[in-house]
Amino acid sequence: MQYKFIPSIHHIDAQSWDSLFAQSNGYPFVQHAFLATLETTDCTNKASGWQPHHLTVTNSSGQLVAALVLFFKNHSYGEYVFDWSWADAYAQNGLDYYPKFVSAIPFTPATGPRFGFAETLSAEEKNNLAKAMADHLQAFSQEKNISGVHILFPSAEQFNLPLNTTNNVEEPLESQWQQRIGCQYQWFNQGYSSFEQFLESFSSRKRKNVKKERAKVSQQNITLTMRSADAVPLEEWETFYALYHHTYLKRSGRYGYLTKAFFLSLAKIFPTQVLLCQAWRDQEMIAAALYFRDNTTLYGRYWGAMEELDGLHFEACYYQGIEYAIANGLQRFDPGAQGEHKIQRGFVPVKTSSLHWLAHPGFQHGVAQFLQSETQHMQGFMKEARELLPFKEGIELPAEGCLLGIK
Repeated sequence: MQYKFIPSIHHIDAQSWDSLFAQSNGYPFVQHAFLATLETTDCTNKASGWQPHHLTVTNSSGQLVAALVLFFKNHSYGEYVFDWSWADAYAQNGLDYYPKFVSAIPFTPATGPRFGFAETLSAEEKNNLAKAMADHLQAFSQEKNISGVHILFPSAEQFNLPLNTTNNVEEPLESQWQQRIGCQYQWFNQGYSSFEQFLESFSSRKRKNVKKERAKVSQQNITLTMRSADAVPLEEWETFYALYHHTYLKRSGRYGYLTKAFFLSLAKIFPTQVLLCQAWRDQEMIAAALYFRDNTTLYGRYWGAMEELDGLHFEACYYQGIEYAIANGLQRFDPGAQGEHKIQRGFVPVKTSSLHWLAHPGFQHGVAQFLQSETQHMQGFMKEARELLPFKEGIELPAEGCLLGIK
Protein backbone atom coordinates (compact mmCIF):
# COMPACT_ATOMS: atom_id res chain seq x y z
CA MET A 1 0.00 0.00 0.00
CA GLN A 2 1.21 3.51 -0.81
CA TYR A 3 0.19 6.47 1.37
CA LYS A 4 0.09 9.96 -0.05
CA PHE A 5 -1.13 13.36 1.12
CA ILE A 6 -2.73 15.44 -1.62
CA PRO A 7 -3.04 19.25 -1.44
CA SER A 8 -6.22 19.42 -3.51
CA ILE A 9 -9.23 17.19 -4.15
CA HIS A 10 -8.78 18.10 -7.81
CA HIS A 11 -5.74 15.79 -7.87
CA ILE A 12 -8.10 12.83 -7.54
CA ASP A 13 -10.52 11.57 -10.13
CA ALA A 14 -14.06 12.37 -8.97
CA GLN A 15 -15.47 8.93 -9.78
CA SER A 16 -12.64 7.15 -7.96
CA TRP A 17 -13.08 9.34 -4.87
CA ASP A 18 -16.86 9.03 -4.75
CA SER A 19 -16.68 5.26 -5.14
CA LEU A 20 -14.96 5.10 -1.73
CA PHE A 21 -18.05 6.65 -0.13
CA ALA A 22 -20.65 4.76 -2.15
CA GLN A 23 -22.27 3.29 0.98
CA SER A 24 -22.85 6.64 2.70
CA ASN A 25 -26.54 7.06 1.68
CA GLY A 26 -25.72 10.07 -0.47
CA TYR A 27 -24.14 12.01 2.43
CA PRO A 28 -23.30 15.20 0.52
CA PHE A 29 -20.38 16.61 2.48
CA VAL A 30 -17.74 14.04 1.47
CA GLN A 31 -18.67 14.05 -2.18
CA HIS A 32 -15.95 15.16 -4.57
CA ALA A 33 -18.16 17.93 -5.97
CA PHE A 34 -18.74 19.47 -2.54
CA LEU A 35 -15.08 19.41 -1.48
CA ALA A 36 -13.99 20.67 -4.91
CA THR A 37 -16.44 23.56 -4.76
CA LEU A 38 -15.14 24.60 -1.35
CA GLU A 39 -11.69 24.85 -2.94
CA THR A 40 -12.62 26.59 -6.18
CA THR A 41 -14.71 29.20 -4.34
CA ASP A 42 -11.86 30.05 -1.91
CA CYS A 43 -13.48 28.60 1.20
CA THR A 44 -10.73 26.04 1.87
CA ASN A 45 -7.21 27.29 1.24
CA LYS A 46 -4.20 28.61 3.12
CA ALA A 47 -5.82 32.01 3.65
CA SER A 48 -8.94 30.51 5.27
CA GLY A 49 -6.84 28.21 7.46
CA TRP A 50 -8.44 25.08 6.00
CA GLN A 51 -5.74 23.67 3.72
CA PRO A 52 -6.75 20.40 2.03
CA HIS A 53 -4.30 17.63 2.87
CA HIS A 54 -6.34 14.50 2.21
CA LEU A 55 -4.67 11.17 2.92
CA THR A 56 -5.01 8.61 0.13
CA VAL A 57 -4.01 4.96 -0.13
CA THR A 58 -3.37 3.10 -3.39
CA ASN A 59 -2.60 -0.57 -3.86
CA SER A 60 0.18 -2.14 -5.91
CA SER A 61 -1.90 -1.70 -9.07
CA GLY A 62 -2.23 2.03 -8.48
CA GLN A 63 -5.92 1.74 -7.60
CA LEU A 64 -7.31 4.12 -4.98
CA VAL A 65 -8.55 1.89 -2.15
CA ALA A 66 -8.93 4.29 0.78
CA ALA A 67 -8.93 7.96 1.71
CA LEU A 68 -9.39 10.20 4.72
CA VAL A 69 -10.89 13.68 4.43
CA LEU A 70 -8.16 15.80 6.02
CA PHE A 71 -7.19 19.43 6.48
CA PHE A 72 -4.11 21.21 7.76
CA LYS A 73 -5.31 23.80 10.31
CA ASN A 74 -3.64 26.82 11.90
CA HIS A 75 -6.68 27.76 14.01
CA SER A 76 -9.77 26.12 15.49
CA TYR A 77 -12.53 28.08 13.75
CA GLY A 78 -15.35 26.30 11.97
CA GLU A 79 -14.90 22.94 13.73
CA TYR A 80 -17.64 22.89 16.43
CA VAL A 81 -15.62 20.57 18.68
CA PHE A 82 -14.02 23.18 20.87
CA ASP A 83 -10.35 22.84 21.77
CA TRP A 84 -9.45 26.48 22.43
CA SER A 85 -8.55 25.62 26.04
CA TRP A 86 -6.13 22.96 24.79
CA ALA A 87 -4.47 25.54 22.53
CA ASP A 88 -4.24 27.98 25.46
CA ALA A 89 -2.60 25.33 27.63
CA TYR A 90 0.01 24.71 24.95
CA ALA A 91 0.72 28.43 24.66
CA GLN A 92 1.07 28.82 28.43
CA ASN A 93 3.75 26.14 28.32
CA GLY A 94 5.62 27.71 25.42
CA LEU A 95 4.44 25.09 22.91
CA ASP A 96 2.73 25.37 19.54
CA TYR A 97 -0.73 23.81 19.23
CA TYR A 98 -0.95 24.85 15.61
CA PRO A 99 -0.59 23.52 13.02
CA LYS A 100 -2.73 20.46 13.58
CA PHE A 101 -4.50 17.91 11.39
CA VAL A 102 -8.31 17.86 11.37
CA SER A 103 -10.48 15.30 9.63
CA ALA A 104 -13.79 17.10 9.39
CA ILE A 105 -16.16 18.79 6.99
CA PRO A 106 -15.33 22.50 7.05
CA PHE A 107 -17.93 24.61 8.86
CA THR A 108 -20.24 21.57 9.02
CA PRO A 109 -20.84 19.71 12.33
CA ALA A 110 -22.78 16.90 10.65
CA THR A 111 -22.04 13.29 11.62
CA GLY A 112 -20.93 11.15 8.69
CA PRO A 113 -18.06 9.16 7.16
CA ARG A 114 -14.53 10.53 7.25
CA PHE A 115 -12.71 7.42 5.97
CA GLY A 116 -13.67 6.10 2.55
CA PHE A 117 -12.92 2.53 1.45
CA ALA A 118 -13.17 0.55 -1.77
CA GLU A 119 -16.28 -1.63 -1.81
CA THR A 120 -14.17 -4.67 -2.66
CA LEU A 121 -12.49 -4.61 0.76
CA SER A 122 -13.78 -6.86 3.52
CA ALA A 123 -14.67 -5.49 6.95
CA GLU A 124 -11.42 -6.85 8.36
CA GLU A 125 -9.41 -5.24 5.55
CA LYS A 126 -11.11 -1.89 6.20
CA ASN A 127 -10.33 -2.12 9.91
CA ASN A 128 -6.69 -2.98 9.24
CA LEU A 129 -6.34 -0.23 6.68
CA ALA A 130 -7.93 2.39 8.97
CA LYS A 131 -5.49 1.40 11.72
CA ALA A 132 -2.56 1.65 9.29
CA MET A 133 -3.72 5.09 8.10
CA ALA A 134 -4.01 6.28 11.69
CA ASP A 135 -0.51 5.02 12.45
CA HIS A 136 0.81 6.76 9.34
CA LEU A 137 -0.79 10.04 10.44
CA GLN A 138 0.79 9.78 13.87
CA ALA A 139 4.27 9.05 12.49
CA PHE A 140 4.01 11.88 9.96
CA SER A 141 2.82 14.34 12.61
CA GLN A 142 5.72 13.49 14.92
CA GLU A 143 8.20 13.84 12.06
CA LYS A 144 6.82 17.25 10.97
CA ASN A 145 6.14 18.68 14.47
CA ILE A 146 2.37 18.74 13.99
CA SER A 147 0.67 18.82 17.39
CA GLY A 148 -1.93 16.16 16.73
CA VAL A 149 -4.80 14.73 14.71
CA HIS A 150 -8.53 15.22 15.36
CA ILE A 151 -11.35 13.28 13.67
CA LEU A 152 -14.61 15.18 14.18
CA PHE A 153 -18.18 13.86 13.94
CA PRO A 154 -17.36 10.44 12.44
CA SER A 155 -20.21 8.07 11.71
CA ALA A 156 -20.96 5.33 14.24
CA GLU A 157 -19.22 2.73 12.11
CA GLN A 158 -16.06 4.80 11.95
CA PHE A 159 -16.20 5.99 15.56
CA ASN A 160 -15.94 2.32 16.49
CA LEU A 161 -13.04 1.48 14.18
CA PRO A 162 -10.22 -0.27 16.11
CA LEU A 163 -7.87 2.73 16.26
CA ASN A 164 -6.54 1.98 19.78
CA THR A 165 -9.10 4.21 21.48
CA THR A 166 -9.11 4.67 25.24
CA ASN A 167 -9.72 7.28 27.90
CA ASN A 168 -8.09 5.22 30.66
CA VAL A 169 -5.20 7.28 32.04
CA GLU A 170 -3.71 4.15 33.59
CA GLU A 171 -2.87 2.76 30.15
CA PRO A 172 0.05 3.95 27.99
CA LEU A 173 -1.37 6.70 25.82
CA GLU A 174 1.43 7.54 23.41
CA SER A 175 -0.38 6.04 20.40
CA GLN A 176 -3.95 5.99 21.71
CA TRP A 177 -6.88 7.81 20.12
CA GLN A 178 -9.05 9.37 22.77
CA GLN A 179 -12.81 9.51 22.44
CA ARG A 180 -14.68 12.71 23.15
CA ILE A 181 -18.45 12.92 23.51
CA GLY A 182 -20.55 15.94 22.60
CA CYS A 183 -24.27 16.69 22.41
CA GLN A 184 -26.56 17.79 19.62
CA TYR A 185 -30.33 18.07 19.34
CA GLN A 186 -31.87 16.13 16.47
CA TRP A 187 -35.34 15.19 15.29
CA PHE A 188 -36.27 11.58 14.55
CA ASN A 189 -39.15 10.45 12.40
CA GLN A 190 -41.36 7.92 14.19
CA GLY A 191 -43.37 7.22 11.08
CA TYR A 192 -45.34 10.47 11.26
CA SER A 193 -47.78 11.19 8.45
CA SER A 194 -48.00 14.91 9.20
CA PHE A 195 -46.72 17.67 11.45
CA GLU A 196 -49.99 17.48 13.36
CA GLN A 197 -49.42 13.82 14.11
CA PHE A 198 -45.93 14.68 15.35
CA LEU A 199 -47.43 17.29 17.69
CA GLU A 200 -49.85 14.67 19.05
CA SER A 201 -46.84 13.10 20.77
CA PHE A 202 -46.42 16.32 22.84
CA SER A 203 -48.06 17.08 26.15
CA SER A 204 -51.04 19.38 25.77
CA ARG A 205 -49.30 22.54 27.03
CA LYS A 206 -46.18 22.02 24.92
CA ARG A 207 -48.31 21.33 21.84
CA LYS A 208 -50.20 24.61 22.32
CA ASN A 209 -46.91 26.51 22.66
CA VAL A 210 -45.69 25.26 19.27
CA LYS A 211 -48.98 26.09 17.59
CA LYS A 212 -48.92 29.62 19.03
CA GLU A 213 -45.34 30.07 17.89
CA ARG A 214 -46.15 29.02 14.35
CA ALA A 215 -49.24 31.24 14.27
CA LYS A 216 -47.12 34.32 15.07
CA VAL A 217 -45.36 34.00 11.72
CA SER A 218 -48.51 34.05 9.60
CA GLN A 219 -49.91 36.87 11.75
CA GLN A 220 -46.98 39.01 10.61
CA ASN A 221 -48.04 38.51 6.98
CA ILE A 222 -45.09 36.18 6.29
CA THR A 223 -45.28 33.19 3.97
CA LEU A 224 -42.65 30.49 3.49
CA THR A 225 -41.58 28.37 0.55
CA MET A 226 -39.24 25.38 0.44
CA ARG A 227 -37.58 24.88 -2.96
CA SER A 228 -34.75 22.78 -4.33
CA ALA A 229 -31.61 24.66 -5.37
CA ASP A 230 -32.29 24.37 -9.09
CA ALA A 231 -35.64 26.16 -8.66
CA VAL A 232 -34.12 29.23 -6.97
CA PRO A 233 -33.21 32.07 -9.36
CA LEU A 234 -29.70 33.51 -9.28
CA GLU A 235 -30.80 36.85 -7.84
CA GLU A 236 -32.43 35.07 -4.89
CA TRP A 237 -29.17 33.24 -4.14
CA GLU A 238 -27.45 36.61 -4.10
CA THR A 239 -30.08 37.87 -1.67
CA PHE A 240 -29.54 34.85 0.54
CA TYR A 241 -25.81 35.53 0.59
CA ALA A 242 -26.48 39.10 1.74
CA LEU A 243 -28.84 37.87 4.46
CA TYR A 244 -26.30 35.26 5.60
CA HIS A 245 -23.53 37.82 5.97
CA HIS A 246 -25.82 40.36 7.63
CA THR A 247 -26.75 37.82 10.30
CA TYR A 248 -23.17 36.64 10.78
CA LEU A 249 -21.92 40.20 11.25
CA LYS A 250 -24.68 41.00 13.72
CA ARG A 251 -24.06 37.90 15.85
CA SER A 252 -20.28 37.55 15.74
CA GLY A 253 -18.90 40.80 14.38
CA ARG A 254 -17.25 39.01 11.47
CA TYR A 255 -18.19 37.81 7.99
CA GLY A 256 -19.36 34.25 7.44
CA TYR A 257 -16.92 31.57 6.40
CA LEU A 258 -18.44 30.87 2.99
CA THR A 259 -18.14 32.99 -0.14
CA LYS A 260 -20.80 34.20 -2.54
CA ALA A 261 -19.33 31.98 -5.24
CA PHE A 262 -19.92 28.93 -3.03
CA PHE A 263 -23.63 29.62 -2.64
CA LEU A 264 -24.03 30.47 -6.31
CA SER A 265 -22.48 27.09 -7.19
CA LEU A 266 -24.86 24.98 -5.12
CA ALA A 267 -27.57 24.68 -7.74
CA LYS A 268 -25.02 23.28 -10.20
CA ILE A 269 -23.47 20.66 -7.92
CA PHE A 270 -26.55 19.72 -5.85
CA PRO A 271 -29.66 20.75 -7.77
CA THR A 272 -31.97 18.58 -5.64
CA GLN A 273 -29.86 17.81 -2.55
CA VAL A 274 -29.80 21.47 -1.51
CA LEU A 275 -32.98 23.25 -0.43
CA LEU A 276 -33.73 26.85 0.39
CA CYS A 277 -36.54 27.77 2.76
CA GLN A 278 -37.46 31.37 1.98
CA ALA A 279 -39.55 33.76 4.04
CA TRP A 280 -41.51 36.36 2.09
CA ARG A 281 -43.33 39.52 3.12
CA ASP A 282 -44.98 41.72 0.50
CA GLN A 283 -43.12 39.75 -2.21
CA GLU A 284 -39.77 40.58 -0.59
CA MET A 285 -37.42 37.85 0.58
CA ILE A 286 -36.67 38.83 4.19
CA ALA A 287 -35.06 35.64 5.53
CA ALA A 288 -33.97 32.19 4.41
CA ALA A 289 -32.57 28.90 5.74
CA LEU A 290 -30.33 26.59 3.74
CA TYR A 291 -30.66 22.81 3.97
CA PHE A 292 -28.84 19.78 2.56
CA ARG A 293 -30.23 16.28 2.39
CA ASP A 294 -29.21 12.71 1.62
CA ASN A 295 -31.25 9.52 1.34
CA THR A 296 -32.15 9.40 5.03
CA THR A 297 -31.32 12.73 6.68
CA LEU A 298 -32.03 16.44 6.37
CA TYR A 299 -29.27 18.83 7.47
CA GLY A 300 -30.05 22.39 8.49
CA ARG A 301 -27.03 24.55 7.70
CA TYR A 302 -27.18 28.33 7.28
CA TRP A 303 -29.60 31.08 8.22
CA GLY A 304 -29.91 34.71 7.31
CA ALA A 305 -32.47 37.42 8.07
CA MET A 306 -32.71 41.14 7.54
CA GLU A 307 -34.43 41.69 10.89
CA GLU A 308 -35.47 39.80 14.03
CA LEU A 309 -39.11 38.75 13.74
CA ASP A 310 -41.00 36.82 16.39
CA GLY A 311 -40.96 33.09 15.69
CA LEU A 312 -39.48 33.31 12.20
CA HIS A 313 -36.16 31.63 12.98
CA PHE A 314 -37.89 28.65 14.60
CA GLU A 315 -40.34 28.35 11.71
CA ALA A 316 -37.77 28.51 8.90
CA CYS A 317 -34.98 26.53 10.55
CA TYR A 318 -36.93 23.89 12.50
CA TYR A 319 -40.63 23.50 11.74
CA GLN A 320 -40.30 23.76 7.97
CA GLY A 321 -37.49 21.20 8.15
CA ILE A 322 -39.65 18.80 10.14
CA GLU A 323 -42.50 19.18 7.66
CA TYR A 324 -40.14 18.49 4.77
CA ALA A 325 -38.66 15.42 6.47
CA ILE A 326 -42.11 13.98 7.15
CA ALA A 327 -43.36 14.67 3.62
CA ASN A 328 -40.29 13.06 2.07
CA GLY A 329 -39.96 10.08 4.41
CA LEU A 330 -36.59 11.08 5.88
CA GLN A 331 -35.57 9.35 9.10
CA ARG A 332 -33.69 12.17 10.81
CA PHE A 333 -33.31 15.94 10.82
CA ASP A 334 -29.99 17.35 12.01
CA PRO A 335 -30.49 21.13 12.40
CA GLY A 336 -26.89 21.89 13.34
CA ALA A 337 -24.81 22.36 16.47
CA GLN A 338 -25.81 23.74 19.87
CA GLY A 339 -29.14 25.28 20.86
CA GLU A 340 -30.89 23.94 23.97
CA HIS A 341 -34.01 25.80 22.82
CA LYS A 342 -34.50 22.96 20.33
CA ILE A 343 -35.40 20.51 23.12
CA GLN A 344 -38.87 21.94 23.80
CA ARG A 345 -39.55 21.76 20.07
CA GLY A 346 -39.05 18.00 19.93
CA PHE A 347 -35.36 17.73 19.08
CA VAL A 348 -33.85 14.91 21.12
CA PRO A 349 -30.44 15.28 22.85
CA VAL A 350 -28.08 12.68 21.37
CA LYS A 351 -24.37 12.06 21.74
CA THR A 352 -21.93 13.05 19.02
CA SER A 353 -18.32 11.98 18.88
CA SER A 354 -14.77 12.89 18.00
CA LEU A 355 -11.38 11.16 18.17
CA HIS A 356 -8.18 12.90 19.25
CA TRP A 357 -4.48 12.14 19.38
CA LEU A 358 -1.78 14.55 20.58
CA ALA A 359 1.90 14.02 19.84
CA HIS A 360 3.07 15.48 23.16
CA PRO A 361 2.92 12.68 25.81
CA GLY A 362 2.28 15.09 28.69
CA PHE A 363 -0.64 16.77 26.99
CA GLN A 364 -1.93 13.41 25.79
CA HIS A 365 -2.26 12.41 29.46
CA GLY A 366 -3.66 15.81 30.45
CA VAL A 367 -6.37 15.68 27.80
CA ALA A 368 -7.23 12.10 28.82
CA GLN A 369 -7.89 13.30 32.37
CA PHE A 370 -9.90 16.25 31.09
CA LEU A 371 -12.04 13.99 28.90
CA GLN A 372 -12.81 11.64 31.79
CA SER A 373 -14.23 14.57 33.75
CA GLU A 374 -15.98 16.08 30.72
CA THR A 375 -17.63 12.76 29.86
CA GLN A 376 -19.09 12.44 33.36
CA HIS A 377 -20.44 15.99 33.11
CA MET A 378 -21.88 15.28 29.66
CA GLN A 379 -23.67 12.17 30.88
CA GLY A 380 -25.32 14.17 33.67
CA PHE A 381 -26.24 16.98 31.29
CA MET A 382 -27.79 14.56 28.80
CA LYS A 383 -29.95 13.00 31.49
CA GLU A 384 -31.24 16.40 32.62
CA ALA A 385 -31.77 17.61 29.03
CA ARG A 386 -33.89 14.59 28.13
CA GLU A 387 -36.15 15.29 31.09
CA LEU A 388 -37.06 18.62 29.43
CA LEU A 389 -38.43 17.06 26.25
CA PRO A 390 -42.07 17.96 25.47
CA PHE A 391 -43.28 14.42 24.78
CA LYS A 392 -46.02 12.61 26.65
CA GLU A 393 -45.07 9.89 29.09
CA GLY A 394 -44.50 6.54 27.43
CA ILE A 395 -43.17 7.96 24.14
CA GLU A 396 -40.16 5.87 23.13
CA LEU A 397 -37.09 7.98 22.35
CA PRO A 398 -33.98 7.20 20.30
CA ALA A 399 -31.06 6.10 22.50
CA GLU A 400 -28.61 8.78 23.64
CA GLY A 401 -25.84 7.04 21.74
CA CYS A 402 -27.77 6.22 18.57
CA LEU A 403 -25.35 8.25 16.42
CA LEU A 404 -22.49 6.27 17.98
CA GLY A 405 -24.15 2.94 17.24
CA ILE A 406 -25.04 2.47 20.92
CA LYS A 407 -28.60 1.40 21.79
